[in-house]
Amino acid sequence: MNITVIGTGYVGLVSGVCYSELGHNVQCVDKLPEKVVMLQNGEVPIYEPGLQELMIKNMEAGRLSFTNEISDAMVDADLVIIAVGTPPLPNGEADMQYIEAAAKEIAQSMNGYKVVCVKSTVPVGTNEHVRGIIANHFKGQFDIASLPEFLREGTAVKDTLHPDRIVIGAESEQASALLTELHRPLTKEIVVTDIRSAEMIKYASNAFLATKISFINEIANICEKVGADVTEVAKGMGLDRRIGSSFLKAGIGYGGSCFPKDTKALIQIAGNVEYDFKLLKAVVEVNRHQRYGVLDKLFHAIDNVYGKTIGIWGLSFKPETDDVREAPAIEVIDRLIELGAKVKVYDPIAMESFRRILDHPSIEWCENALEVARGSNALCLLTEWNEFVEADLSEVEAALLQPVLVDGRNVFSIEQIKKTGLNYYPVGRPVFQTEKQYSKDVV
Repeated sequence: MNITVIGTGYVGLVSGVCYSELGHNVQCVDKLPEKVVMLQNGEVPIYEPGLQELMIKNMEAGRLSFTNEISDAMVDADLVIIAVGTPPLPNGEADMQYIEAAAKEIAQSMNGYKVVCVKSTVPVGTNEHVRGIIANHFKGQFDIASLPEFLREGTAVKDTLHPDRIVIGAESEQASALLTELHRPLTKEIVVTDIRSAEMIKYASNAFLATKISFINEIANICEKVGADVTEVAKGMGLDRRIGSSFLKAGIGYGGSCFPKDTKALIQIAGNVEYDFKLLKAVVEVNRHQRYGVLDKLFHAIDNVYGKTIGIWGLSFKPETDDVREAPAIEVIDRLIELGAKVKVYDPIAMESFRRILDHPSIEWCENALEVARGSNALCLLTEWNEFVEADLSEVEAALLQPVLVDGRNVFSIEQIKKTGLNYYPVGRPVFQTEKQYSKDVV
C-alpha cells in the first residue's frame, strides 16, 4: 500500500515509520524545510526510544521518505493520513487551522480516489468538516475516515506496533476494508464504527485515564491526613478487575501534550452543546493543585525556602521523553524562584527543552543527579527516571546540606529510606523522619 502522512510530529512520524516497518511505502510530508532535511539525514527531532533506528532501517530499505511537497506525495497514494498538530486555543478548544490547511492542500493535489484519514485528535464533527473542504476543491470520488491514535510518549513505537485496539470510523465499506487490512497484522481488536463515535472514543479514553489519575491523587491526599498508605490502597483497588491497576499511581499529577489538552478540549466540546461536564472540570482542577503538594511538603520540611538551595530531579512530564509541555516542574520551579530560592536541576534528556521554556539566573543546570544534591537544602524528585530510582541514597544524603527528600513520584520504599538518615516526604504515604535535623556547613 502507498501511504502519505501529513505532519511529522509525534503522531505522524511514529505512524509513518511503523507503517513502513509493516512493509508499506510511506512518504511523510512536513512544511518545515529544515525539519525535512534533518529527517532525510536520519535525525529525529524528538526523543523517542527505538524510533531513530527503525526510521533509518526503513529509509535504507527504500520504504520511507520525507518531502516538503504534498503534491509529490499524493501522486501514488492509496491512503492519506492527516497527523498535524491541534494545539489548544486560549478557551481550551483545539486549533483547527493546520487540519484545514492540510485538507485544502490535499484536495488541490488529488488525482483520483483516495481514503483520507484524520489521525490528529480533533473535535467531534471534524472529519465531516474535512470532507466539505476537500469536496469544495475536488469533484472526484474519495472517502473520509477517522483513525484516532492511542500512543504514549516514551513507548510510542511499541504502542503503535502492539496496540490494545485499533479504532476506525468510516462510512463506506471500501474505506473500512482498506483500513482494516492495513491494521490487521497489529491486533485482532479492531473496532469499526461511525466517524463521530470514533472521534469521541479518543477524547473519552484520555478523559477517563486522567480521571483515574486525579481520583487516586485525591485518595492520596486523604491518606496523608488519616495515616493510610496510598500504595497499599491502590494495590487493593487494582486487584478488582472492574477497576484495574493501571493509572492508579499517586504522584504530582499528569502533564504532557495529551491529557491536559484533551480534557480541556472535551470540556469545551461539551460546553458547545450546552452540557456542563462537572466531573471533568473537577479532574482538571485536582490535577492543577496536585503539583503544588510538593511545595507544601517542602515548606513543612524546611519552613522557609528564601535563600535556600533546592535540588530538582526530573524536568520532563514523564520518563523516556524530552517533552516538558505541562510538566509539573515548570510551576514548581517557577514558584520556588518567586519565593527567593536557588534551584539546581538535572534531567537525563529534557534539559534543553526545559531551558527554552524557563531559563532564569536562579537556576543552576547540573550534569548529573549527585551534583544536584550536593549543597542543596532539600531534594525534590519530580520525574521517575531510572537514574534517580537507582541512585545511591547514602551518597545523596551525604551530599545534601539537610537530609530532606521529597518524592513526588513515590519511587522509594521505606526500607530503602531506613538505611539512610533521610527525612522522607512521599505522596499519600506516611512521612518518615529521622533525628537528623541538622544542617551541614560544608559538603
